Amino acid sequence: MARYQCPGCGYVYDERRGDEHEGFPPGTRWEKVPEDWPCADCAVREKPDFVRLDDDGAATGISA
Repeated sequence: MARYQCPGCGYVYDERRGDEHEGFPPGTRWEKVPEDWPCADCAVREKPDFVRLDDDGAATGISA
């Protein structure tokens, strides 16, 4: 499972953990998150702005 980070505030969406507060139970794949979903922390950035993280927590250079 993958992790995606907001480039604005650093919030990380982890597919394993999901985000219950946002309505995404653990195991919710990134593909299932709506395209217009705003960042859960800053609400400034949206899903297309997020960057996928590698296993070490570094940005892969690939936007979500």
